[in-house]
Amino acid sequence: MEIGTERLILRGWRESDLGPWAAMNADPEVRRYLGPLLTPSQAEAWVLNFQDDLDRRGFGFWALEVRASGEFVGFTGLGILDDETPVDGSVEVAWRLARTAWGRGYATEAALAVLEYGFGPLVLPEIVAVTMAENVRSRAVMERIGMTRDPAGDFDDPDVSEGPLRRHVVYRKRQDPR
Repeated sequence: MEIGTERLILRGWRESDLGPWAAMNADPEVRRYLGPLLTPSQAEAWVLNFQDDLDRRGFGFWALEVRASGEFVGFTGLGILDDETPVDGSVEVAWRLARTAWGRGYATEAALAVLEYGFGPLVLPEIVAVTMAENVRSRAVMERIGMTRDPAGDFDDPDVSEGPLRRHVVYRKRQDPR
């Protein structure tokens, strides 16, 4: 299954995505708010899990491709949060883009398409987004796609060491009543 926007294609993962995906996850700026850099084998394991979710659930984290060039630039999609956090079991919209794709509106465009899919065919009542409090770029995307901050849901991630990256913020968007 694919989701298309004016400039982007959200699609299943290909073997040709592995090299650029591994390079993205070895970039300290891309991983700045995500934790340690990934080795190529760790990055490949993530891709296998992403594709497995897409195959099993019909949703997950799709590879993100620029329609005009065919260039792989990251991922966008929906995932089920299964951490021990206050948003356990919620469906999250998320994205990660290569640095070369930053500042072009791709995250916003793709995330809007994902929200439409989540609220449309999947009939989800609510979608959340979570990021480290200091990740102002992702928070700006969350606001651009119409999500609202839920300070009561903010939490300290137990998997992150004490420090400025431990605090996480929660944004929410509910299905529009029709």
